[in-house]
Amino acid sequence: MRHLYVQGAWVPSSSGEGIDVVNPATEEVVDRVPAGPAEDVDRAVSAARAAFPAWAATAPAERSKILKLAADLLKDRAEQVARTIAVDMGAPYALALKVQTLMPAGVLADYARLAEEQGEPERRIGNSLIVREPVGVVGAITPWNYPLHQVVCKVAPALAAGCTIVLKPSEVAPLAAYALAEIFHEVGLPAGVFNMVSGHGPVVGEAIAAHPDVDMVSFTGSTRAGRRVSALASHTVKRVALELGGKSANLILPDADLGTAVKVGVANAFINSGQTCSAWTRMLVHRDQYDDAVKRSVAAASTYTLGDPFDEATRLGPLVSAAQRDRVVHYINRGQEEGARLVAGGGDRPLDRGYYVEPTVFAGVAPGMVIEQEEIFGPVLALIPYTSVDEAVEIANGTPYGLAGAVWAATEEAAVAVARRLRTGQVAVNGGRFNPSAPFGGYKQSGNGRELGEFGLEEYLEVKSLQL
Repeated sequence: MRHLYVQGAWVPSSSGEGIDVVNPATEEVVDRVPAGPAEDVDRAVSAARAAFPAWAATAPAERSKILKLAADLLKDRAEQVARTIAVDMGAPYALALKVQTLMPAGVLADYARLAEEQGEPERRIGNSLIVREPVGVVGAITPWNYPLHQVVCKVAPALAAGCTIVLKPSEVAPLAAYALAEIFHEVGLPAGVFNMVSGHGPVVGEAIAAHPDVDMVSFTGSTRAGRRVSALASHTVKRVALELGGKSANLILPDADLGTAVKVGVANAFINSGQTCSAWTRMLVHRDQYDDAVKRSVAAASTYTLGDPFDEATRLGPLVSAAQRDRVVHYINRGQEEGARLVAGGGDRPLDRGYYVEPTVFAGVAPGMVIEQEEIFGPVLALIPYTSVDEAVEIANGTPYGLAGAVWAATEEAAVAVARRLRTGQVAVNGGRFNPSAPFGGYKQSGNGRELGEFGLEEYLEVKSLQL
């Protein structure tokens, strides 16, 4: 049984109960973490509260130094951490290394830079001096799909701002968070500044959200769970940042390079076995090109080989758990019941063991279908025809979500014009690369607040005016 990390030390949970960590590719138990009770949260929050004054008063350059050391150590251990993630949640090793490990290391380094640049947070407005101060104790509740990146997206800016942390990693894939805690310990982060309590969401997560000594809670996960976090946090009127679900549209205009747009769109929909909140899970194509796009999507899907995450030929790993596999299969069945055409994949047990689902493509999808409206969180792509650009924009905006999206056109100018009409937090224009220094977050039921870069740092700062 692993321990909790509280007050700069590894300590046993007060419950004595544990949660098995299962390798989703083999269905074997590989580790066990505590199922902490609310009392463990109390201990961690007390430690964070006690450490806050000194950490908030620490010079930004010193906070920057520690974050830089952590970034460097994570880079040094990248292969080891990537292997942990591949076992923990099933990501193919190449993805676990490049996206799940080295990108978070880059984010840590970025916040080391931003922490040091906090030298000019004060300005004058008339007779007032405007200052920014750390919000206080932050409760961070993170998901299993990017089990290190999502932690770093919260912990790094909070530490850079001068906040202290109580982290609850996902109990489904917690091992990367343990690796990060070890790194923070080794680089000399002061005791109590970073604390980690593992356990179930309805126990540990809810205790963090409701705790009167937690000044802010940052949550990434489902919209349903985000509503619960908001409701609990409202009793103490704490700040809440939410990064929730998505049902993002990949809008391909008639004059775009269809082959490239489809190929990149399928890749985006299937990355991390579709377990990505910002995945472009709806492909919108003009009716005149629709049949061609369907054929191209089926051909692209056929190249996504299922298998062992450590096999170099594997492009699609398992889903994270049996429960997640069953959820995705339910949606695939629902799509067929609604009349959508299953043109690729759909099988839920293609290998002898592991929680795999075949890369799946639906054609004949109409706006309003469940598979067009709800987040599936698996390797399932829905192709939707449109007649005019106005109709395409209406379809793209026609879900409760607004996290991400894409627009493809013959020119950047034309694509940007349509991208500006999408009610979503980020839009890739003609395949523009993800920028980990740019703000990430959503509109509507995809959440509120922003992560990454300077906008992510602002989430963890209070604004005060001193009237002189």
